[in-house]
Amino acid sequence: MAKWGEGDPRWIVEDRPDATNVNNWHWVEKNATNWSKDKIKELLKGLKIEHEKGSCEITEITHIEGEASANNRKAKLIFFYEFEIKGEWSGILTDDVKSYKGKFEIPNLSEENDSSEIDVNVTATKSCDESYELKEIFRIQGTEKIRQQLSHYIDDLKSEYGQNIILPTKGGESSAKKPVTNNKENKSKEELNKFVTLDISSKSTCTRTLSMTETFQCQVTDLYRALTERQMVAAYMGQDITFEATKGERFSLAGGNIVGEFLELIPNEKIVKKWRQKSWPADHYSQVTIELSDKGSETVLKLTQTQVPDNLVDSTKEGWKENYWNRMRQIFGFGSRIF
Repeated sequence: MAKWGEGDPRWIVEDRPDATNVNNWHWVEKNATNWSKDKIKELLKGLKIEHEKGSCEITEITHIEGEASANNRKAKLIFFYEFEIKGEWSGILTDDVKSYKGKFEIPNLSEENDSSEIDVNVTATKSCDESYELKEIFRIQGTEKIRQQLSHYIDDLKSEYGQNIILPTKGGESSAKKPVTNNKENKSKEELNKFVTLDISSKSTCTRTLSMTETFQCQVTDLYRALTERQMVAAYMGQDITFEATKGERFSLAGGNIVGEFLELIPNEKIVKKWRQKSWPADHYSQVTIELSDKGSETVLKLTQTQVPDNLVDSTKEGWKENYWNRMRQIFGFGSRIF
């Protein structure tokens, strides 16, 4: 273990014109939700599907619900997006003069799915042979064209929102690495690295107490399980963990970046543990007390963390919010994520 102020050069502050996010090591996020909604509408509305038996066209995008963001973590670009899309179509057969209408839904535009895995559910307004034939044209040929258009959205998201999020390091050079998405192949690896790293830039041994209160849209039993059951903890902290929520048991999270020991557990009420980040001074632990209050349809969590190094209080608080509370809300449905 490196001594205070020594060791890994990633923690050494380098000269930068803007004096922010040294070495691009901290988590930086850009909200791409509104841009994404406009881009998806632009790519899909008016899209024509031609076939020898007839043609269809997307006439309207009636609903886009979801979110998207671009992130810089350790000079890597990571993109998150998840949308549900609904719209309307119309079509006409080659040997007919009457048009027919229908609706479509795309439930799974997400970084977890390749563009070839995007589903398109299609319905027709009328129940007749002509309408059914047009619906099948849209379902088969239309699905492929929609997938192509949405793959353009994914490429444009990376191009548009990958700019200026990796800041130049000393000498003006960018430390950008190859952009990645949180897909099936690299998801678990990115989860391990997602905890906001704490910056050691002072030899001060002064400490402070960190306090925060969060509200979750879930039962108190569900929130307690999310904090104490290994499988649920691994969902937001990554699979490389050692974890058993029992008094006296030590734990290791996020690939060993967070370690500690359980001191007290009162089911659905209270958790007390020793807690430290790997980059903290050797053998320096804080004490974390988490208290849960049952409010019926929601649960209030109060965290008190004592003995936090004075210059790390803000980044520690950021870590709890971004990598515990927000990810728990997103993964378990305990409330909407706030950018």
